[in-house]
Formats: sequence, C-alpha cells, structure tokens
Amino acid sequence: MVKITKELLSELELFDSATVQNAGVIIKGYTEASNDYTNPDISRHVKIKNCRVGIAHTSTWTPITPPKKDPANKNDFYETILKNNLPTIAVLKDVDIINKRGAIIGDGMAYIMNRLGAVGAIVDGNSRDILGIKKSGLDLWSTGVVPGHAQFEMIEYNISLSICDLTVNPGDILVCDDDGITKVNPELLAETVKVSHEVRQKESNSHKYFLQKDFTKKKWEDWKRSN
Repeated sequence: MVKITKELLSELELFDSATVQNAGVIIKGYTEASNDYTNPDISRHVKIKNCRVGIAHTSTWTPITPPKKDPANKNDFYETILKNNLPTIAVLKDVDIINKRGAIIGDGMAYIMNRLGAVGAIVDGNSRDILGIKKSGLDLWSTGVVPGHAQFEMIEYNISLSICDLTVNPGDILVCDDDGITKVNPELLAETVKVSHEVRQKESNSHKYFLQKDFTKKKWEDWKRSN
C-alpha cells in the first residue's frame, strides 16, 4: 500500500487540476470523465490558495425537508476530518427532495472543518456566508449560493458520491482549483507527482518556444516536424 504523506500532497499543490489530469492520461490512458474530473456545474467561491489538494471526506445533507429516518451526527463527520491527520477536502452533497434550494454549508461549519484539518470544501449544492467562509481560511467550491436553509441535517457520511458527475470515494485525492476538481487514485500519488513535473516542463518549453520574438515560419515548420 502506498503511503500518502503531507509532503507529496503539498508537492501536488504546485500544479493545477489540468496538469494533473494530463499526467493521469499519460499514466493510465484516457479515463471516463465521471471517474476523472467534475463537470462545469461547480464554481469556485473562495480562493485562499491557487490549488488545494486533500483527502476526500464525503457526506450528504438535507437543508429543507425533515428526513424520514434518523439523521447522522454531524460531529461524527467532523471527527473523521480530525482523525485523518492529512489535509482534507470536505465533500458535501444536497440530497433533499427539494433539491438545491437551501444552503448546506456556512461559515460556522467552515470554521469547524478548517480548524480540524480541512483545507477546502466541495459542495454539490448551495453555500452561504461566503465572506465568513473566506475569513475561516477554507477554500470553497459549490454549485450555487443562497442566503438560507430550513431544518438542516446530515444524512450519511463516508460513502461514495457523484459530485457534479465525478464519482468521489472516501480517501480519494482531490486536486481543486479555478478549473474544477480532478481525482487522483491514492495508489498513483507519487507517480502522478513525478509525471506532473514532466508535463509542466514540456508545456513550459512549448510556451517559451512560441514566445520567441524572432518566431518565423521556419520555426513553425520545425515545431510541426517534432510534435
């Protein structure tokens, strides 16, 4: 079993979701989008760092309708973040029958999660208290923003979820930035870091080539022959 370290997760934060997705293609070939990256429904609402990388901790919530079964204890979900001992991405999904009408994260939750070890939150649903969440230090992605909610409960946690068409399992590594979220298999973490460096270098060389002040048609032809 591959050991996940803070150092490797921090090194992966040097890149971005697109570079990491490119590295994944090199390592394992093309993957179904639903097992690779999020769809465009999700947007970034709080940006503390350019890129956030962490271990997925998943949960489902209802912000409007009282649940038909006994809800789970929110504190149990928070405890999983604390016990992880690695940077965490909290993953929340609205499963209310009146879907995506109320908020399922606010600044109070953000302060708790950030203090316990979460560096970001991905919300397939609505957020609120954006300025307060920013002050908490938690990066935030969600599919919408509203100012309120009604009866608010957590239903389940530590389960596989579809988040904006991306299957997220507890323990997955998530790379999150302005473009969205790319998933990394924990078993491939070290290799993904290595190949991301190679992708970054290749792209940098290409960018520098086309930035030459004396760029000519001949240089274009030379580039075509080698690419």
